[in-house]
Amino acid sequence: MNENTSSTATGLNGQPSTTEANLMATDNISEAEQAERMRRAKKAGFSAFLGAALEYYDFFIYATAASLVFGQVFFPEAEGPVALVASFATLGVAYVARPFGAIFFGHLGDRVGRKNVLVITLVLMGAATFIIGLIPSYETIGIWAPIILVLMRLAQGMSAGAEIAGASTLTTEESPVGLRGFFPSLSMSGIAAGITLASLAFIPVSALDDEALHSWGWRIPFLLSILVLAAALWVRTHLEEPEDFQEVQAEREEQEKAGKKEQAPFLVMIKTHPAQFFQVSVMGLQAVTNTLVQAFGLAYGVSQGVSATTMLWVTVVANVIAIFTTPAAAFLSDKIGRKPTFIIGIVGSAIMIWIYFSVLETGNVPGIFVATIALLAGTYVMSNGVYPSWFSELYNRKVRYSGMAVSLQVGIMLSGFTPMIASALAGERTEEVVNEFGEMETITIIANWHPAAWLVVICSALAFIGAITARETFKTPLKELGNPVSDEEIAAGLHHGSKK
Repeated sequence: MNENTSSTATGLNGQPSTTEANLMATDNISEAEQAERMRRAKKAGFSAFLGAALEYYDFFIYATAASLVFGQVFFPEAEGPVALVASFATLGVAYVARPFGAIFFGHLGDRVGRKNVLVITLVLMGAATFIIGLIPSYETIGIWAPIILVLMRLAQGMSAGAEIAGASTLTTEESPVGLRGFFPSLSMSGIAAGITLASLAFIPVSALDDEALHSWGWRIPFLLSILVLAAALWVRTHLEEPEDFQEVQAEREEQEKAGKKEQAPFLVMIKTHPAQFFQVSVMGLQAVTNTLVQAFGLAYGVSQGVSATTMLWVTVVANVIAIFTTPAAAFLSDKIGRKPTFIIGIVGSAIMIWIYFSVLETGNVPGIFVATIALLAGTYVMSNGVYPSWFSELYNRKVRYSGMAVSLQVGIMLSGFTPMIASALAGERTEEVVNEFGEMETITIIANWHPAAWLVVICSALAFIGAITARETFKTPLKELGNPVSDEEIAAGLHHGSKK
């Protein structure tokens, strides 16, 4: 079957195809079954929301601290932009760890269960973040301070490598037909909520004087993460394994009894889904937009004279709106398809990033609010809200967790280093300004935002290539998604690529 051919076509004998029959059967399930399906989907979606909120609260309090504080606290021997680049380098370290976390936890997720792994990743992220809030400064313990910081950042990266993929996989498998885009997108709404909480946590902290901020103030948001962890952990431990995965487990047990050994899910995925692996990897580059705006955009805005507090409020407002526009975009993909919604989003973001930085350069605060909202809560959510369902739908259920986790992180890994790359390419210049005492003062500011905008354009172009070549999946029944991974599945002829 052709790579982009939908499996909803009518059969050669004029009768409904397997897919259509399944869809009709789904429409005819009892009210009790439909109610149970919706109950499980809502529960999974709420868990995905809270888990993502914790993950990105943790990730973006780190990004905010890297922009405003960590250069002075952990790299005091560096100066100005050099300290900022070093600080952003530790931000990027977590993205290197993400693929390894994806491989390790993805394997466990496809073997021992989605729910169990999601509990582990949640605890790992929360513990690492709490410990960061306790790390002494460089002045206190010397080189051990940045070493411990990097180790905890690696632990965060390992967790993040599997969190969104696992939550998306579980929620996709629990969602009813016709809402497989909507419910998984709640994890992306959770990300927006997490970023909002991170920004709110730093708004009062950033108002402290430098001495208080650099000594104890920055630690408060990291220590408060324990509260989000407790709430998310309670919800997640009450989840159930998806029925789809339970069927896979039953099949695996039967094969083991028959003496058949399975390869590791990651190896099976690479062998049977090479096109999907490439497509999701490059489509994952759509995350560059958000990472650059949240980290480099904050630093650039402050260098242009916009207060850190104002920039944080901009982030809060945009992400509060995105909490609601994200599932709206995903619901649209349930109606018109994943592909057109995703493509509109990445093309729109590649255009909007130029408007965003142009307005940021002027320092016009109302304009900055409008441009940021249009980008983060408008164009960006159209791609970001769709990927949890679309990326997981591209893989067979037996390798879905591994496939989505690893390929997504290969693409996202680059986004973690884009603030550092943009800062290094932007350069610096000095300007004479009048300080609060009426005296002339020389300040160093970020010179050029164009490299950051071009990074978004390049990554959006690569994501477009992945999207235009990927399958449309929004009408395909759950059990028919992905390529066949066994001779039995090929014989059954349910999957794309099967020989009937």
